[in-house]
Amino acid sequence: MVRAVTTHPTYDQLIALPAYVEQPVPMPFEDINGHLNVRHYVGIASEGLDESLVEVGIPQMWPLTHQQACFTAEHHVTYINELQTGDTMSARVRLLGRSERAAHALIYLLDETEKEVACVVEEIFLHIDLKTRRTAPWPADVAEKMDARIAEHDALPFAADTSGSLALR
Repeated sequence: MVRAVTTHPTYDQLIALPAYVEQPVPMPFEDINGHLNVRHYVGIASEGLDESLVEVGIPQMWPLTHQQACFTAEHHVTYINELQTGDTMSARVRLLGRSERAAHALIYLLDETEKEVACVVEEIFLHIDLKTRRTAPWPADVAEKMDARIAEHDALPFAADTSGSLALR
């Protein structure tokens, strides 16, 4: 069987995107192998995505202030290089697309110490009306800002290679 090779953007390409959750890998996040424990990659990527969504009109307190939220529907995680205790890491977010009620993103975790891509988290997330706990159309102002960010990210000079296993429906 021949396996397709995905070529992710390089560290030097990704540093053009804003950095979110930039911080050193804390010792409590280390596992027995001496690197960032698997459970923390998705959490850090999620925090980075949340921070980036503020810029498209989704404040961190959205559930409390507007009774709206973003729920994750699917993840695909690709580990490329280790993040070790003390390494400085950051998340870089690329919005790929949206539908009426969902959005698709790539979150790149960068090792700022070693200047390399550590992990890619691909995510589908949903807009939720917390009064009904069901998906709902994106508010018009958020949809407009997301569309602008998606267009901006489409124009980046490097491909948005995805896993092929996630897609908007």
